[in-house]
Amino acid sequence: MRVLFLGDVVGKPGRRAVVESVPHLLATAGADFVIANCENASGGVGVDPRAASELLKAGVDVLTSGNHIWAKRDIVEYLRDSDVLLRPLNFVPASPGRGFTVKRSRSGVDVAVVNLIGRVFMGNYDCPFRAVDAALETLRPRARVVVVDMHGEATSEKVAMGWYLDGRVSAVIGSHTHVQTADERILPRGTAYLSDAGMCGPRDSVIGVKRELVLDRFLTQMPTRFEVATGPALLQGALVDVDEGSGRATAIQRIQQTVDV
Repeated sequence: MRVLFLGDVVGKPGRRAVVESVPHLLATAGADFVIANCENASGGVGVDPRAASELLKAGVDVLTSGNHIWAKRDIVEYLRDSDVLLRPLNFVPASPGRGFTVKRSRSGVDVAVVNLIGRVFMGNYDCPFRAVDAALETLRPRARVVVVDMHGEATSEKVAMGWYLDGRVSAVIGSHTHVQTADERILPRGTAYLSDAGMCGPRDSVIGVKRELVLDRFLTQMPTRFEVATGPALLQGALVDVDEGSGRATAIQRIQQTVDV
């Protein structure tokens, strides 16, 4: 089977890129399960129920998130009821929502998705390594194909998670930085790895934000309200081929497309 993982969706341009591209990729790239990180889908920070529904209607099967998941107040109740929008597993247990789910692919294969968040330069979260250990004990009888979104700032922490889970999950793919890395590989025991999938968002921007606003903050060090940029959008992510019998990845390929939105 083939899994499509899309990097952080940023604002309306990112959502439009997903809406216009996912049906085509399902048809032409052979993807039969789609995961997208949506934590910046609404106005560049956070996600609201309307944006989440738009991405799901476009063909995304599971939405992951990260440190901005609480930015829109009305997402809290949505999270309580949803089994397709995740928040990081290693948030405190009392947090609304869930950190993993199992859904069936278009080819009839059960796929588990786990959402983790790193701690380096990120926040005082529970240990993602111990959290994923516990989740895998629960998921092992339910799905052989397991994809992990490791949402984090530090590549070292993401690489460490890849090695930690090698042979135990099908893929570890990073999110959060909005900058696609070029270190995709299959680790020795069969786990596909990529430090960051990149973003689905405005191409001519600074990680999705109007570049003049970011430059002003860097040059003046004064508070600046960021706005999502406009223009053509990048659609970035990865395609992962997985042996559905063993759960081991056999190939990983980065994708990057420009979409007029």
